[in-house]
Amino acid sequence: MVTFTDLSHINVKGGDGGAGCMSFRREAYVPKGGPDGGDGGHGGDVIVEADPQLSSLIDYRYKHHFKAERGTHGQGKRMHGKDGADLVLRVPLGTVVRELDPATQKPVYQIADLTRPGERVVVAPGGMGGLGNTHFVTSVRRAPAFAEKGEPAQEHWIELEMKLMADAALVGMPSVGKSSIIARISAARPKIAEYPFTTLVPNLGVARARDGRSFVCADVPGLIEGASEGKGLGHEFLRHIERTALILHVVDVTGGFEGRDAVEDYRTINAELAAYASELAERPQIVVANKCDMPGTEDAVKALREAAEADGHTFHAISAVTGDGIDALVSDTADAVAKLRAEAPAPTGEADEASAQWERRRQQRDRTMSIKREGAHVWRVSGAAIERMVIQTDWDNDEAVAYLQHRFDRSGLDDRLEKAGCVPGDEVRILELAFTYEGEPSEDDYAELAEDEPDVRDDGGEE
Repeated sequence: MVTFTDLSHINVKGGDGGAGCMSFRREAYVPKGGPDGGDGGHGGDVIVEADPQLSSLIDYRYKHHFKAERGTHGQGKRMHGKDGADLVLRVPLGTVVRELDPATQKPVYQIADLTRPGERVVVAPGGMGGLGNTHFVTSVRRAPAFAEKGEPAQEHWIELEMKLMADAALVGMPSVGKSSIIARISAARPKIAEYPFTTLVPNLGVARARDGRSFVCADVPGLIEGASEGKGLGHEFLRHIERTALILHVVDVTGGFEGRDAVEDYRTINAELAAYASELAERPQIVVANKCDMPGTEDAVKALREAAEADGHTFHAISAVTGDGIDALVSDTADAVAKLRAEAPAPTGEADEASAQWERRRQQRDRTMSIKREGAHVWRVSGAAIERMVIQTDWDNDEAVAYLQHRFDRSGLDDRLEKAGCVPGDEVRILELAFTYEGEPSEDDYAELAEDEPDVRDDGGEE
């Protein structure tokens, strides 16, 4: 069995956050020095970054577990813990990053599509460092005897899928001469032989027309009937056609060893492209009749030309062996590529802007809160932000537990539970913990909450 390096599943985990410190200033001649516990350091992030120097996911073929550095704990005298170092995983341009279901290992949603050099996305954020007790001083609580725990980073599996970024893709049945064509029009030197599936991994080459125009061409391994259903490693090959703007559909007019019909081959491949992704059926296409130097191919060339032109496709009859018709094919392909480039929408921004977009989407997912009924009087609340509050609470400290209730109120949890149908006395579950819902706080409670607002970090966030 052939192992490909254009699809990898890896396990990623950010660094755990350091715990905040509960400490009071102890110094001669300074009575009641007050709290001076420092914050814990944030854990490092695991970041995936697009690198134009890479051409495969070979680095993730044998190593599958990646973890960033943890943050250190805060200390007294307002000494903050050190943040953990980020871990950057470099991948080729055109890599799609997806979240995987931990049970089935099937993709759940797309995290990012990295198409620009230097574009990056955080795939495993580090845990937040806990706040020291200096942050919890209020007018009614002058000596808070609690601090936050560091947040443990979550561990999960992601999928990295590399899709070739080429202007044109050579597509067709096995042994129709795709590798010979790319070897003829570019400096690529793929393996060429007289048996099917000689090419098992895609090859890229830069083709140049006589007038100096150039384009990137991909030699995609041969497809067979049923490729859209995964036959003959069809899914592994078909994914590389998705990014190409132009399809060069190569047909062997000799019929190969099996004596196949050229028009039938042409129809079969087009049907497989449409079955895999409907938009591929509408992709611009140039039909290339190869091996036209062989005797007795005139009728097949004529029939294929009529079928291609009836579908509105440009047609070229060539011979990759003799070079006959190659220049015209390259010139027409360069024309088509130039036209498609001109029609393509302009990039939405540079790598930094694109990276910021992926980060905004991640933070939006982080803020999402879900409330579901698990029983007649039982509710399940989930969401990264609300779960972080629970995780960072010291459950052995009554002050910390009371402060958590205030955080629930400020987050709007009570209001959302009431709108969902929760009534006082119902059980509310978050992670492995269960709480009793007591209803919306009164106006007096809200006045107390205003007094209970904590100090904030230097980075502008409470957490």
